[in-house]
Amino acid sequence: MSRELPPLNALRAFEAAARLQSISKAGEELHVTHGAISRQIRALEEQLGLSLFDKDGRGVKLTDAGLRLRDVTTESFERLSSVCADLRRETEERPFVLGCPGSLLARWFIPRLDRLQRELPELRLQLSASQGELDPRSAEVDATLLFADPPWPADMQVFELAPECIGPVLSPRYANHARLSAATADALYAEALLHTTSRPQAWPQWAHVQGLAPERLHQGQGFEHLYYLLEAAAAGLGVAIAPQTLVADDLRAGRLVAPWGFVETTGCLALWTRRADPRSERLAQWLRRELA
Repeated sequence: MSRELPPLNALRAFEAAARLQSISKAGEELHVTHGAISRQIRALEEQLGLSLFDKDGRGVKLTDAGLRLRDVTTESFERLSSVCADLRRETEERPFVLGCPGSLLARWFIPRLDRLQRELPELRLQLSASQGELDPRSAEVDATLLFADPPWPADMQVFELAPECIGPVLSPRYANHARLSAATADALYAEALLHTTSRPQAWPQWAHVQGLAPERLHQGQGFEHLYYLLEAAAAGLGVAIAPQTLVADDLRAGRLVAPWGFVETTGCLALWTRRADPRSERLAQWLRRELA
């Protein structure tokens, strides 16, 4: 059975003009010009091979065919509007599942979770932490927050939130803190540096930007996850390399210090989603404000 129909825009233009009994008012409702509505109606009449409106003084009135089409289009658009509203409401009411690396969740997101819930109470956020590699395409999450490098895949919608900056951090409790805090960055050549096995390129990347020789750096204790690495640094076990976002609260509290500052990498913190979702857009806007 053929389901060939006239263009939807033409039917919408006709339905609005017929319901409001005015081409001008239809244009105002659909946010287009009087001429655009008239062109859509003429195209619809040409496709159907009949007139839908007749001149009536300075206005128009529906023909018998127009009356028949008005009744069915008005009912159809009302039903479509009702079903779409129901679907939007169901989407808004179900939890919004956000995938997030465990280190980012623990050190940055959770301290701000209460504020997020106050400012976006309709989000109904449900967090899904991961210590391994995150899959933004997973059907189990609505969006994923992670550090990554562009270019972004064409099948994902990616909201860039903030550039990634990394740098060495250490605790005032660390035995060499006083000496290192007053030294230039090349003093790190003599340190056994804490590192994470999940991102071995972090120290060489930072050293290259600072003009240091990466091959002269010495790797000390390694940790599987960034969260444990930063906890080790905060406990005074050595110098670690970390994203600025994840240690910002520790720096403000004096729990960690960053004597040589931070440098931008090629990556950024971004919110990934598989499909357009107003909730993702609202969350991305909130995250940008927080990160700023």
